[in-house]
Amino acid sequence: MKLIKHLIALATVAIATSATAAAPAEAPDALVKRISADVIDTAKADKDIQAGNQKKVMDLVESKILPHVDFQRMTQLAAGRFWRDASPEQQKQLSNEFRTLLIFTYSGALSQIKNETVEFKPLRAAPEDKEVEVRSQVNVARGEPVTLNYRLAQTPGGWKIFDINVLGAWLVETYKGTFASEINKSGIDGLIKTLAERNKKLAAKPLAKPIK
Repeated sequence: MKLIKHLIALATVAIATSATAAAPAEAPDALVKRISADVIDTAKADKDIQAGNQKKVMDLVESKILPHVDFQRMTQLAAGRFWRDASPEQQKQLSNEFRTLLIFTYSGALSQIKNETVEFKPLRAAPEDKEVEVRSQVNVARGEPVTLNYRLAQTPGGWKIFDINVLGAWLVETYKGTFASEINKSGIDGLIKTLAERNKKLAAKPLAKPIK
């Protein structure tokens, strides 16, 4: 779980950059580039966010990130073959708990943004492609740049992120192993219960202070 949290923290800068609805004709990489400055600058400039104000960070996540992340598809991919075995109600509960877990993780990562910048690579995609991979790197204050790619799919609601790759590790695949282990041990309901309990703990816990 610590590895997962670390990967999401690194990826949050890129996720946050896809935050606002855009014209249908706008390319996914153009969308990311256009919005990135707004979201990152907001996180950097807002003293409350930098101080870990949970409400303000959660508001930023709700307004800027959630509309452009396909949580249901992420959950379905993370659950793998077990998704077909889950009832519609279980699928709904699992998606909701996974969504909540990622919201808390995104919020904690956003409060850590300080001097990071994002550099994008040329998009390798045909105009008719419905799924694309946008490549970028996060330049951090200390250490080597972090290579980061993420997948977006074209939906009726616009381009949406459904997976992220940080340093060669796909986020969905990382969760897939965790989900499978818990389901094999205690079933779908057991996984839902585990995620719900974790979310309760996160809700009662203040966001981490920004890294100096």
